[in-house]
Amino acid sequence: MISALITIAAASLLVVIDQSIKLWATVNLAPVGSMPLIPGVVELRYYLNDGAAFSILQGKQTFLILFTGAALLVVAWYLLFKKPAKKLEYIGWLLVLGGGIGNLVDRVMNGEVVDYINLLFMNFAVFNFADILVCTGIGLLLLSLVLEEASARRKRREDAASAETDLPEQSDGTV
Repeated sequence: MISALITIAAASLLVVIDQSIKLWATVNLAPVGSMPLIPGVVELRYYLNDGAAFSILQGKQTFLILFTGAALLVVAWYLLFKKPAKKLEYIGWLLVLGGGIGNLVDRVMNGEVVDYINLLFMNFAVFNFADILVCTGIGLLLLSLVLEEASARRKRREDAASAETDLPEQSDGTV
């Protein structure tokens, strides 16, 4: 029960942070368009995205809302009822949930997602805090899988080495 409350509180906090930043961007960036954050490197640019990542599926709001909503329900169910055993996996799914809900709120309320981080040193999509959460969460999930596989391989090698030392010595009959 307590871990479910912690999960709900943590995901809610991430959504509140995301929505607060987007509100700030709407109030302060929308009127001016953009402002430098680190000159020549990163600017804050107000951009409304009616698609998914990298503006794919533009104009497909109903599909994006339904698909994202269903996927986030599965993630929430997994976190609340299955409870990942590995902390890294738990954190990864929590970040995906918080970021996904943050962008879903925008889609449902406005039909578009507020993006505001623009990297000037490379040609990249304008993105937001929720996008960072989702991408970081996916990265942690992948890292968790890699670490789990490495651990399983190490265990198989140790088991194989142990099995070899447990074999009785073969006598060839010589003295």
